[in-house]
Amino acid sequence: MTPRTTPSVPDHTEDMMTNNPKTALHGRPPVVDVATWQAAREELLVREKAHTREGDAIAAARRRLPMVEFDGAVEVVGPDGPVSFLDLFQGRDELVVYKHMWHDGAPHQGQCEGCTNAAWHLKDSVYLNARGVSFAILTTGRWDEVASYIEFMGYTQPWYSVRDVDEPVGGEMGYLTCYLRDGDRVFLTYSTTGRGNEAFTGSFGLLDMTPYGRGEAWENNPEGWPEGNHPCWYWRTDADGNSTWGPTSRPVPQWTRPGVAPAETLGRQGPHH
Repeated sequence: MTPRTTPSVPDHTEDMMTNNPKTALHGRPPVVDVATWQAAREELLVREKAHTREGDAIAAARRRLPMVEFDGAVEVVGPDGPVSFLDLFQGRDELVVYKHMWHDGAPHQGQCEGCTNAAWHLKDSVYLNARGVSFAILTTGRWDEVASYIEFMGYTQPWYSVRDVDEPVGGEMGYLTCYLRDGDRVFLTYSTTGRGNEAFTGSFGLLDMTPYGRGEAWENNPEGWPEGNHPCWYWRTDADGNSTWGPTSRPVPQWTRPGVAPAETLGRQGPHH
């Protein structure tokens, strides 16, 4: 698909500092003085604070959800072979996992773009660990394939294969899931997917603060603003950084790998959710 084209912004001439319709960036909000901007900003802040308080209330309700107990002795496979799920807690009481989708037999650049995007955003969990929370990534891939992918991507977080393991450890992928340990007893406490996973990907929150947002068609933008593209359009690029789902593209983080060259052969095409 053709990526969204961001319009060029003219030099800051006198006309651009006014509301001259002949020179103003098409569709842009009006240009005002600082006091007027501050008043509008404070009006929006009231809504933002309400949103924050509602988020706090939802988090409080989340902490009161009932739990599901399951056998923590169930085995998953990591770099040292089979280990119990209980081991993933690393002696801590809480565990957050991301369940990474997997496409058997696909090359590295053919793995899930969305999951690559998510996993890349938490390359270091020291702040979770300091709070007594461990982190791991689970996937249904065969361990030999998974191990090769981890090495290629340079991931340092612990990964485990949950192939043929049932819920609530295995099962459907693409979820953020939380667990609690009480001695040797293990409980599922929370799970989310879709846009619920955005808590994992800070880039979304930052993009939502920018004038053009995420550049996706579903967004409510000012009339005349750049036309949005399909969701996730910027998750794959070619070697020149052009957003594309073509035969020479791969998930964006993969271009940072040492020695990476343009891809000639891909696995599955198109976005995976």
